[in-house]
Amino acid sequence: MMRSLWTAASGMTGQQFNIDTISHNLSNVNTTGFKKNRAEFEDLLYQNRRIAGTPATELTVAPTGIQVGHGVRVASTQKMFTQGALKQTGVVSDLAIQGEGFFRVMLIDGAYGYTRDGSFKVDSSGQFVTSNGYRVMPEIVLPDDFVQESLTITQDGRVMVKVAGSDEAVEVGRMELYRFVNPAGLQAIGENLFKVTNGSGDAIAGRPAFDGMGKLVHKFLEQSNVSVVDEMVNMIVAQRAYELNSKAIQTSDSMLGIANNLKR
Repeated sequence: MMRSLWTAASGMTGQQFNIDTISHNLSNVNTTGFKKNRAEFEDLLYQNRRIAGTPATELTVAPTGIQVGHGVRVASTQKMFTQGALKQTGVVSDLAIQGEGFFRVMLIDGAYGYTRDGSFKVDSSGQFVTSNGYRVMPEIVLPDDFVQESLTITQDGRVMVKVAGSDEAVEVGRMELYRFVNPAGLQAIGENLFKVTNGSGDAIAGRPAFDGMGKLVHKFLEQSNVSVVDEMVNMIVAQRAYELNSKAIQTSDSMLGIANNLKR
């Protein structure tokens, strides 16, 4: 059986995965803080018909070898943590990170999750939480009688509010950011959240706008970093590559048909 059938089949499988990745990016083009994925590929094992350096005569060796490849496979998917555009919302509990860093939240099982999505809410107990109710860490608890429109968060993370009957803002807490040596090693778990892995390294805490951390931008949200134009071009390239691999299978099938018809 011709190896090209299986080689081209691996190419079709790889391009299908590529389309899946592109589709995921496009579906999250309006997801707050979303970071796009990039599919990366590697070639498969080679069959060595002749190794370079094999003696050709008593005095010479073959300068090149003869190798036949067996196709492609997915090597990894990498998160691209480039900065997304900032969009002004005017909502007092919205925060965007301009630069490096993640917010930390407490998950249901007590573990920590990390996110770039700063569309926070204030729950009934005055705590900052995500849209799914996960508490922001360290906890920010607002006083019962605070004036909502007075809520201000500075670039370095200080949370300031005014209480009823007072014209002077008081500090009620401080936001922290966390960064990683290798953010691409974080595990995406959905809900705009990431978990630490051995590949990402441990979280490094820091004050916003200091120690290499990004600064906070109040009443703004970070948009997805997906470029629709780039993804559409990638989709066209992947579609054509898929089509070319299917043509290779058809050609191999035709060649097998010719061989079968040599003797009738």
